[in-house]
Amino acid sequence: MMKASYLDPKQPVEKKVENLLAQMTIEEKIAQLSGIWVYEILDDMMKFSYEKANRLMTHGIGQITRLGGASNLSPQETVKIANQIQKYLVENTRLGIPALIHEESCSGYMAKGATIFPQTIGVASIWNPKLVEKMASVIREQMKAVGARQALAPLLDVTRDPRWGRTEETFGEDPYLVMHMGVSYIRGLQTENLKEGVIATGKHFVGYGNSEGGMNWAPAHIPMRELYEIFLYPFEAAVKEANLGSVMPGYHELDGIPCHKSKQLLTDILRKDWGFDGIVVSDYFAINQLYEYHRLASNKKEAAKLALEAGVDVELPSTDCYGLPIKELIEQGDIDIDFVNDAVRRILKAKFLLGLFENPYVDEKRVVEIFDTQEQRQLAYKIAQESIVLLKNESNLLPLKKDLQSIAVIGPNADNIRNMIGDYAYPCHIESLLEMREKDNVFNTPLPEGLEAKDIYVPIVSVLQGIKEKVSPKTKVIYAKGCDVISDDTAGFNKAIEIAKQADVAIVVVGDRAGLTDGCTSGESRDRADLNLPGVQEQLVKAIYETGTPVVVVLINGRPMSISWLAEKIPAIIEAWLPGEEGGRAIADVIFGDYNPGGKLPISIPCSVGQLPVYYYHKPSGGRTNWKGDYVESSTKPLYPFGYGLSYTEFLYSNLSISHPKVSTQGGIIEISADVKNIGKVKGDEVVQLYIHREFLSVTRPVKELKGFKRITLGVGEQKTVIFQLSSEQLGFYNEEMEYVVEPGRVEVMIGSSSEDIRLFGSFEIVGEVKKTDKKFMTQVRVENKL
Repeated sequence: MMKASYLDPKQPVEKKVENLLAQMTIEEKIAQLSGIWVYEILDDMMKFSYEKANRLMTHGIGQITRLGGASNLSPQETVKIANQIQKYLVENTRLGIPALIHEESCSGYMAKGATIFPQTIGVASIWNPKLVEKMASVIREQMKAVGARQALAPLLDVTRDPRWGRTEETFGEDPYLVMHMGVSYIRGLQTENLKEGVIATGKHFVGYGNSEGGMNWAPAHIPMRELYEIFLYPFEAAVKEANLGSVMPGYHELDGIPCHKSKQLLTDILRKDWGFDGIVVSDYFAINQLYEYHRLASNKKEAAKLALEAGVDVELPSTDCYGLPIKELIEQGDIDIDFVNDAVRRILKAKFLLGLFENPYVDEKRVVEIFDTQEQRQLAYKIAQESIVLLKNESNLLPLKKDLQSIAVIGPNADNIRNMIGDYAYPCHIESLLEMREKDNVFNTPLPEGLEAKDIYVPIVSVLQGIKEKVSPKTKVIYAKGCDVISDDTAGFNKAIEIAKQADVAIVVVGDRAGLTDGCTSGESRDRADLNLPGVQEQLVKAIYETGTPVVVVLINGRPMSISWLAEKIPAIIEAWLPGEEGGRAIADVIFGDYNPGGKLPISIPCSVGQLPVYYYHKPSGGRTNWKGDYVESSTKPLYPFGYGLSYTEFLYSNLSISHPKVSTQGGIIEISADVKNIGKVKGDEVVQLYIHREFLSVTRPVKELKGFKRITLGVGEQKTVIFQLSSEQLGFYNEEMEYVVEPGRVEVMIGSSSEDIRLFGSFEIVGEVKKTDKKFMTQVRVENKL
């Protein structure tokens, strides 16, 4: 009778949760608090093992870790194993509670055969939230097709220090842009009805991308006001605007408190202040790190107590601190059972909302038509096109003619499909698992013996292939690698120089190799002390430049690089980031003019590492050395500012209009509009950016704050009006008492093509008494066509 209640789909979720919870033993509850790696219940990395399942899942299990991402399984094999796991749990455990299968999805579902989109820093460069939502929808479709229902993405980290290896996984330096792109990603994953969706996981809560020295897992030193206004802001919006289903704390500490132990973050702010009702999952191995890394807990049991009482519901990737240690804590009376019950409630609620109890299985026949379809590749292609940022185009060298007599294609990333993808793409993680296994398992967890690095790529288009497909039949394309990404070997220079001398133009493709292994230059734990091109790549570019042949540099990289010499000498530079499976074609489109680049930088590019951090929204006393202005050696300005990106056409901004001269602190909407016209010779995209500035308030404010943006496409001679609706609440801030308030005063309005290229200026007044209020996050934008 009681069991039928929680299986009755007509009952409210809360009643089903309470009914099931009342029937659970301590062992069954504890089993829901953690997961297991998929390979722990497989034989030969291919077959579901009932023997291993009987040993590890006899009381059930909360999560299965990376069914596709930590195996060599094809989508067809993955869905079969997923169904076998769920069938075992439903039919062979006492209460039949299905597992929640989670996967990584930073640049696409991280699994064999799944679409590889551009890495996140490139996706941020499109400034197109609708396209981000479409990308996340593809990830959702592919994950659901194999039974995975939680994605460990998006990263909502605001990062201003590109030395940090995970910069490539972020949406950049600006909290408003990070928020907008992150919310769109979450909406694409979760949908309005979670039964049709996949739970998104906002990470890493919070300040992870602002670490000491740009080093992974290092402490972050963030004042409280900055924490709330910059780093918490995207997470708060994700919870309040997008109903975020899960949060993952960061590995690092804030002011002596590791995030996985922080009641202030995980209970007071997240749950009590914001009303978050989803699940908090640990980052991999992070609870044990309270003991072994942070040296805060004296053993695993104490680490489990600290994390559970702080608000961490689920331990990932596998059962360690949350297994037997929690049972001992309960039996010894060292932890209140309510902490366990509350965590289990939230876990069960998520499973009910996903519909796992009603239908834990997936249609095995349908999976073939879901993976890396032509339509999905077309979306990856479009995002790659829109992500490309044209940094320099002296004397309009680009676009090149397709019928040039000869083109030299040079560089370590020119004909390398591996280096087109980000650190959380499937091939990169297979490499990292193999390296971890070879290094005696640095994370102290069993690693798969049957895992092999073979057949792990979807079709990926290299830059060289894209160029060859684009040029005329009479054009001779000559290739030389020149050097490796990270080696000091210059033996390949001679051949590269030789073919450059023979060519009408040299396209030099340089940059990073993203991943987690020792041979990588960008990615998790691949932090850098300088931001020059790795290895001897800059020497290669200089050698090609000195031949006198016109040079186009294409950057395939995961983080902003200090390319001051290139910016000074090289006539054309393309920032392509890590463009994914269709990146080669997208880059070739830009080189030869079949696509007009419209991407904008989501993060400032520094002149040198000594400038860091360098970001546009600094305070009035920042951004310069007083009183001289610049450093002794260089400017304090970035090499290329936030929001920057060139086009093959030109745009005229005019007719700034502000609907009202005044708006009340008590609430109100201001409409700010501008006309933008394509006055060039080709169709193109422009990202219209709205910034504001306030001064003479109770606390200092940034010199500029992004408050709205819109990417528009304009034909030759076409004009559109972009209209931003800005609420007074969006102009609030945290005052001296850390209250979010709207204060009266003047608001400067700036509309332009980048944070530095402001075309139109205006202002309005906020009037009335100071008002304590709540945030509004999204600026509403509409576009009207004009002849």
